[in-house]
Amino acid sequence: MMEFAYPWVLLLLLLVPLLFAYELFWKKRPSLVVSTVRPFGAVVAKHRPTFRLVAMMLGLAVLIVALARPRYGDEKVLIRSQGIDIVLALDMSGSMEAYDVPRNINDARTLIAAVKNKEVENRIEVAKKEIRRFIEQRPNDRIGLIGFADQAYSFAPPTLDHAWLLAHLEQLEPGMIGQQTGIAAPLASGVNRLKKSDAPRRVLVLFTDGRNNVDNRLTPEQAAALGKEFDVVIHTVGIGSRNAFVLVTDPFGRQQFQGIEDEFDEKLLRSLAEITGGTYFHAADADGMKQVMDEINQLEKTTIEQPKYIEFREYGPTLALLALALLMLGFIAECTWNLRLP
Repeated sequence: MMEFAYPWVLLLLLLVPLLFAYELFWKKRPSLVVSTVRPFGAVVAKHRPTFRLVAMMLGLAVLIVALARPRYGDEKVLIRSQGIDIVLALDMSGSMEAYDVPRNINDARTLIAAVKNKEVENRIEVAKKEIRRFIEQRPNDRIGLIGFADQAYSFAPPTLDHAWLLAHLEQLEPGMIGQQTGIAAPLASGVNRLKKSDAPRRVLVLFTDGRNNVDNRLTPEQAAALGKEFDVVIHTVGIGSRNAFVLVTDPFGRQQFQGIEDEFDEKLLRSLAEITGGTYFHAADADGMKQVMDEINQLEKTTIEQPKYIEFREYGPTLALLALALLMLGFIAECTWNLRLP
């Protein structure tokens, strides 16, 4: 980006052609008094610019440009980001194989076709898809991953290596570590991961479609209280709707969809979030999950500073030297080969 520090100085360039015309046409020349001009009658006066005049006018123009301080600037943006630490705890119990069906699908044949075309996916695939999008939108945050069912398992500690994190996310499948839903264990495990974090904000997001049905040394409320003690904010997401189905196989080997009831404990999830100052969300289907993750993404902001500065390369000194050289050449020419006697 080329610019002038003092662009108004360039107005002085308007004087250069005036000085040039004055020197060439109007300036009174040195003269001698003679008795007659008859010997000079055939001489025609010519107004031709001399090397001295051209060099000095050009030097003056370059000097004016140098005084305007021409410079080229490179704008640079220095990004200072201070991310937050987030642990995502995803339910991997068998019920996460269920399909939450949109209301516009109202018969089995349409549902089967939608599942085959992946227009409708089971709960864990919907959750993984939106969690993947959430991770990709937060490159400055350390994000960890916990899967839970009968027990909790840490698949990834909070990390900035999101490619590695996403690879582990893809491995999660319903029933891998049990069929039941234990909510206290992932909360305690997540708090343990975050309690020594030096991040300005620590967040745990719990996704589940079931009720707590696993006995643990801690209750979910006690695990949430630990989160509050270590300044960990817990957001909870209840997954499921009243229009949910699972794919079952009948005794003749035929697959069919069977309706199931909404099972997650909304009262418990809301209480766990309130203990730590977090928020409870309900994701009824794929669109609901997308909306929930967008809200969490907006709720948990990363601090980013973007100070801008411009590095300038100054051309004024170089042009000033060039102007000085031209003026000196003009002066030398005036005293030597352009020397005129009256």
